[in-house]
Amino acid sequence: MKLWQKNTQSLAEVEKFTVGRDREFDEMMARQDVLGNMAHAIMLGEVGLLTAPEVAELLAALKKIYGSIEAGEFRIEPGVEDVHSQVEFLLTRSLGDTGKKIHSARSRNDQVLVDLKLFLRDELQSLVEAVLPFFQLLQEQSEQYKDHLLPGYTHLQLAMPSSFGLWFGAYAESLVDDLQTLQAAYQVVNKNPLGSAAGYGSSFPINRTRTTRLLGFADLNYNVVYAQMGRGKAERIVAMAMANLADTLGRLSMDACLYLNQNFGFISFPPELTTGSSIMPHKKNPDVFELIRSHCNRIKALPNEIMMMTTNLPSGYHRDLQLLKEHLFPAFGVLKDCLQMAGLMLSNISIRKDILADPKYQYLFSVEEVNKLVLQGIPFRDAYKQVGLAIEEGAYTYDARVSHTHEGSIGNLCTAEVKKAMEAVLSGFNFQEVNAATQQLLR
Repeated sequence: MKLWQKNTQSLAEVEKFTVGRDREFDEMMARQDVLGNMAHAIMLGEVGLLTAPEVAELLAALKKIYGSIEAGEFRIEPGVEDVHSQVEFLLTRSLGDTGKKIHSARSRNDQVLVDLKLFLRDELQSLVEAVLPFFQLLQEQSEQYKDHLLPGYTHLQLAMPSSFGLWFGAYAESLVDDLQTLQAAYQVVNKNPLGSAAGYGSSFPINRTRTTRLLGFADLNYNVVYAQMGRGKAERIVAMAMANLADTLGRLSMDACLYLNQNFGFISFPPELTTGSSIMPHKKNPDVFELIRSHCNRIKALPNEIMMMTTNLPSGYHRDLQLLKEHLFPAFGVLKDCLQMAGLMLSNISIRKDILADPKYQYLFSVEEVNKLVLQGIPFRDAYKQVGLAIEEGAYTYDARVSHTHEGSIGNLCTAEVKKAMEAVLSGFNFQEVNAATQQLLR
């Protein structure tokens, strides 16, 4: 039986097609479903729709289910449609009619919404926590290698001197902006849709503000129609924030693949972190970075995929939305794996010193020579022409010493300022309040 079923059985083919892989992804939200049930039960008791003994029985049974989830024992049984049905069936099996009362003033529509919001909120916190050690590593490497110069490129042509300090530091600061977008996604997710029911509210005198506080949400999705319209939108916003982080990792990985190439030869890694060839004994392939690059490119496609799946949907719930979980949910684990592996690689990187001593990089210093003439009082365009003619005539000379002192340059990386910016972004999350609310429910 299904929660919605009366006396008519669905055709087996229809049931198989409509359920699809939903049970698989619903099990990932089991913990959140139990927490939503607990908050709902407490609120129902407070507004007089459950008695105090019934609330106590439901909370005890829900805590038992939560324990089975934590122990890895929870499963959606064959014939049970989704996680909401499984939890309610377990409550009914244990408590009889009291278990059936948990669904009062609620629909599966707002159940799945609150589960999604809680799940996405938890996954965003986990993702932020995975970014932080990688950010710290990039900053440490930036400082460690700040005095080692590296060719800078535009159009993949030699441009100006850069440094390993700038290279590592650039990706550290990129993560600050990535977390800024993750924070925006978190704020969208951290609003309570519970009580919107099927999308049009309830005639019961429920207290939505109470469940908001119990679940640690920062606020409500007030309008019940918008609460339902927010499904798909929240996933898309989260996917876009993840795509920004994936873009940073993907670009870093492409740099690493280039710099490891023998024609560049700027960096190297221990043999155990690279892979070989079945035919070429000399090969040390950057497979880890290549796979990070590809995984991240797939994640960058997620926002568009979700956008297309929600295109032209009118207001209200539609079954199309069920499919959003299939690629979004696994992406969190993939992105965290990519962060971990990128960290492993960069923790073991070796850089080549004195790269720019090679004469082939002499023209990297042409701008430095122009600037020296400008400092002597020669107008920039005249100095530019003078150095350009010297290059064409084979009379160009240069000094490989670089003195850049402005903020964010080779000689002034502003590592502390970037760290401060990251701390400011982190302060915008309210992880402590959310975690405290969860612990309070479980007590």
